Amino acid sequence: MDGAAGDLHHIRPWRRIERRKSRKIRVGGVEVGGDAPITIQSMTNTPTPDAKATIDQIRSLEQAGADIIRVSCPDEDSTAALGEIVRAAKTPIVADIHFHYKRAIEAAIAGAACLRINPGNIGNAQRVKEVVQAAKDHGCAMRIGVNAGSLEQHLLEKYGEPCPQAMVESALYHAALLEEHDFREYKISVKASDVFLTAAAYHALAEATDAPLHLGVTEAGALRMGTIKSSVAMGSLLWAGIGDTIRVSLAADPVEEIKVGNDLLKSMGLRHRGVTIIACPSCARQGYDVISTVDALEKRLAHIPEPITLSIIGCVVNGPGEALMTDLGFTGGGKGAGMMYVGGRADHKVDNADMIDHIVDLVEARARALRSNQEG
Repeated sequence: MDGAAGDLHHIRPWRRIERRKSRKIRVGGVEVGGDAPITIQSMTNTPTPDAKATIDQIRSLEQAGADIIRVSCPDEDSTAALGEIVRAAKTPIVADIHFHYKRAIEAAIAGAACLRINPGNIGNAQRVKEVVQAAKDHGCAMRIGVNAGSLEQHLLEKYGEPCPQAMVESALYHAALLEEHDFREYKISVKASDVFLTAAAYHALAEATDAPLHLGVTEAGALRMGTIKSSVAMGSLLWAGIGDTIRVSLAADPVEEIKVGNDLLKSMGLRHRGVTIIACPSCARQGYDVISTVDALEKRLAHIPEPITLSIIGCVVNGPGEALMTDLGFTGGGKGAGMMYVGGRADHKVDNADMIDHIVDLVEARARALRSNQEG
């Protein structure tokens, strides 16, 4: 990092996260669990039979940084379109299946990398066996998806309400159904819309199985509240080392789910994709309009996948210190100009009027250099 202290984040003992030991599975070409990087997922909301619209949305999600993408398959028209969708996608596609076991078999044949199912909802033991065989035959993983809002009636009667114990019991029962047929390529989720219930269920599940865990707060809400709820629940779980793949469920453009998920993992040092901007909230000391500058830079640098840190600070109170910890930095000064830092060191002055274009140029140049080093 050209002498910058940004790389120290990874050696500070108080920043280390000891990830839970889970077994590793494969979702298409993506590893999940074990020592594999934590992956980010989202889900399309286009009608699946409209293959073109679904593929277009998948491309947007891939460009935003999605590792795995889920597509709903509630009917035969959806699974009929799935083959075309899978062939066009660069990321593994998860087929979301509810109730009808034949949709799961059709999705496996169409090339889905994973089937999101609840084995208890797809019928009797023979049907579960047929779905497992289809998954084996076509190299599919599975996700057992337990939601607090759709627990089995006998568990609600046993426990009186959705609770961590009921969710974990449901998950383990469904896992046992798969393992009866010698199938272990599965991950599990136990989601709720309540932050505390979600966290408690995952903590209990993490103690009970070595299966990879897919984290999420279901029906978290709109962009702002959903981001907050998801960050609170998943942040606490990730800090505890729990979680192998995540989805931030938002009532918003699915691309926003990828952005929030990426930023959540970046903030915890668990993912290093794209430009991380460290910015002050601004005050009367600022030497330029910090808020509009950061907004412009976020938009203009969103296309860069290389891990680069950038500090944008309004004045010299904290600017030089923050710049020590980032690859590039700009600190506001007086008389319409500020100081540009490179590799943690003061490098040259830049006029405020030119700084956005100048910073974009520097970041893009650094991204090209990183890309060249990787390719070399």
